[in-house]
Amino acid sequence: MPESLIIADLHLSPGNGAALGPLSALIKRAEQAEALYILGDLFDYWVGDDQPVDPATSAALDQLAALPCRKYLQTGNRDFLIGQALLDRIGAQLLPEVYDLDVNGTRIVLCHGDSLCTDDAAYQAMRQQLRSPAFQCDFLARPLAERIATAQALRARSRSESSTKPEDIMDVNAAAVETLMAAHHAAVLIHGHTHRPAIHPMTSGHTRMVTGDWGDTGWLIALRPDGLTLEQFDTETAQVMDRLDLVSIPPSVAKEH
Repeated sequence: MPESLIIADLHLSPGNGAALGPLSALIKRAEQAEALYILGDLFDYWVGDDQPVDPATSAALDQLAALPCRKYLQTGNRDFLIGQALLDRIGAQLLPEVYDLDVNGTRIVLCHGDSLCTDDAAYQAMRQQLRSPAFQCDFLARPLAERIATAQALRARSRSESSTKPEDIMDVNAAAVETLMAAHHAAVLIHGHTHRPAIHPMTSGHTRMVTGDWGDTGWLIALRPDGLTLEQFDTETAQVMDRLDLVSIPPSVAKEH
């Protein structure tokens, strides 16, 4: 069975051209994959499918579209306005905010991760506003230039506020993680958003896996029938940073519900 690849937080933009190198390596590897899952923030911001992209990013999207594997995309906090036109361009299917996979009886749940950062009350209030259909309808009706200016202002504000917030506030909340996993009867949670790549064993016997953000190097989680690997890579090399053996998960946790 070919592997499936899981990525997030590429933040494609002219200001992050470095990510295009790892992306080319990812695309080459994905040519042999069964599926590619993008867990949000493919772009640094996205203000609607009429947003222009620079030529280098456009070429990368064309390569992504040409991949023969199945492609799935969840939106993130920076690109939740991705629409059907962009999905059609890259040949991807839109997934819900939380999505379940089953691997040999082990339930794995995928999400972007920002909804789990519940200790950041200000962010969650803004998230609720931005995700509301009324706000999105009004925003998408505005001129493109105004939407881009608004997105850039929000990005600058986010960077400024993040520099003064305690680190733990911007990470996921343990109780929110457990609640989500219990609701989905999941043994493993995979998410991005926090830019803190690692495999976190949990006292419940569950496991949380976090993939990293992209720049000179990229991050992926490779999913195979026997387990998962967290990998960091560039155009020349790939390094397995950690691994999770699915057969080591206790049967009571891995049991299909």
